[in-house]
Amino acid sequence: MSVAAGTWPARVRRGAGRGRAWLALAGRGVVARWRGSLQIRVVTSALAFGVAALSGLGWFLSDRIADGLYEDRLSQILGDSASSTQQAQERFTASAGDRASVPDVERLLADVVGQLRVGGSGERRDVFLLAAPNQPSRTFANDQVTAADRVSLITSELRAQVRESDVQLWMPVGIPVDGEPPVPGVVVGSTVTVPTVGTYELYYLYDLSSEQQTLAFIQRVLLLGAVALVAVLGALTWLVTRTAVQPVRAAARVAERLADGLLSERMAVRGEDEMATLARSFNEMAESLQLQIHRMEDLSRLQRRFVSDVSHELKTPLTTIRMAAEILHSSRDRLDPAAARSAELLTAQLDRFEALLADLLEMSRFDAGAAMLDAERRDVREVVVGAVDQASALAASKGVWLSADLPAEQVIADVDPRRVERILRNLLVNAIEHAEGNPVEVTLAADENVLAIRVRDHGVGMTPEEAEHVFDRFWRADPARARTTGGTGLGLAISQEDAHLHGGRLEVWSRPGLGASFLLTLPRRAGITIEASPLSLEPEEAPVPEPRVEEGAAAADPAAVPDLDRLEA
Repeated sequence: MSVAAGTWPARVRRGAGRGRAWLALAGRGVVARWRGSLQIRVVTSALAFGVAALSGLGWFLSDRIADGLYEDRLSQILGDSASSTQQAQERFTASAGDRASVPDVERLLADVVGQLRVGGSGERRDVFLLAAPNQPSRTFANDQVTAADRVSLITSELRAQVRESDVQLWMPVGIPVDGEPPVPGVVVGSTVTVPTVGTYELYYLYDLSSEQQTLAFIQRVLLLGAVALVAVLGALTWLVTRTAVQPVRAAARVAERLADGLLSERMAVRGEDEMATLARSFNEMAESLQLQIHRMEDLSRLQRRFVSDVSHELKTPLTTIRMAAEILHSSRDRLDPAAARSAELLTAQLDRFEALLADLLEMSRFDAGAAMLDAERRDVREVVVGAVDQASALAASKGVWLSADLPAEQVIADVDPRRVERILRNLLVNAIEHAEGNPVEVTLAADENVLAIRVRDHGVGMTPEEAEHVFDRFWRADPARARTTGGTGLGLAISQEDAHLHGGRLEVWSRPGLGASFLLTLPRRAGITIEASPLSLEPEEAPVPEPRVEEGAAAADPAAVPDLDRLEA
């Protein structure tokens, strides 16, 4: 029993927590549905304004009707009570000489009260004839009332005011009813003079339950009318908004299908109104877009085919030119200085031309969807070290300190080593070329599913607008900047395509004067969706450049690039 008693509050709390969670989820769903539908927003807004307006109007009408009913009934009551009081006083005055004894006076009082029980309009009312206190007469007659249990409704304050006033006074009261709430009523009082016994207070109690029932009936009618008007308003608003929103929804669906590549989708045109004009204009726009897209696709297809064909066709003459250039380059010692320099320049430009041709062929494979991923399980640290070794000579010639931060444990992943190394080589060459002699850092990190490689330089940097175009083909942040490393302008575009081919992503962050940061994030196994990267793209704080390496010094410290054999051991 103690265990059950102890766990019961916990169960109640868990149930209450689940209930709150369900209500919160349902509330978020309702809010999302309301924000996602123009028709629902318009209908609910119209209903809200309608309910507010009808509530205010209903309250005003109900209040005015209640005041009118009460004032009319009160005026009738005051007139009837004044007439009855005058008749009672005349009866008392006419009987002054005939009935002087107390029993006669009491019979007179009882007769008058009995006659006053029914008003001039035929309605029944309670009558109270009460002797005023401190009468100078020594003769005393009992009070005459028609409802002894309701005498308490006449307050002492009202009695005092009636005795001091020459006109009739009134006061609203609540008449008690057995087992039910009190009903409204009015007490009207004035004084009369009774022979022999002196002054008496004459009160009438009127029941206003019939007026209350009339007011309740009117309020129910107003409420039903308001509900009907709100329903009609909601239906009309829904129909009107549906008529206006339906073509918009149709246009949105057609636009989505057009965005998905279904260029033959069109809107249905009905009638001659503004919506029909919108549908016709939309269809004309879609027709024009389809035509332009087809033209651009044809042009793009022709351009890709032209580039591919030209690239393949150029390989044969380029091979012949390469053979002739190698012969000239090998014989440059026997040539005059001008011819020898020309042979060297020819060889260098042939190298750049071959690199450009290879990049064009690679881009044509990506455009044609023919690029294949030759993945194998490799320690990615080896790929990083290989790319750093290839870039060390360029870093040394530029006076750039090149360092690599690699984890001690192996980072095994299913990657295409050739493509990953090409990505890193492009990033490193780009970073060294723009580092302006400042350090370049390569960092590798990994978790269970994802690995990340960041290449960070502290050079001139770029603006955010320029960084958005850094992966565009043949784009340069500074067109006037001379290329001294033989770049083709396609390296970063190819790197991004290689990253996408792995199912990863390649991102960039850069600011003028703070350098640039490129982050390559790849899944360690095929089919893994990248949600977060083990490394951050944006630096946590402004970089502090290390001292520049003197021209001709070693660009990479042997300690900066870990020995993989030593790490594995």
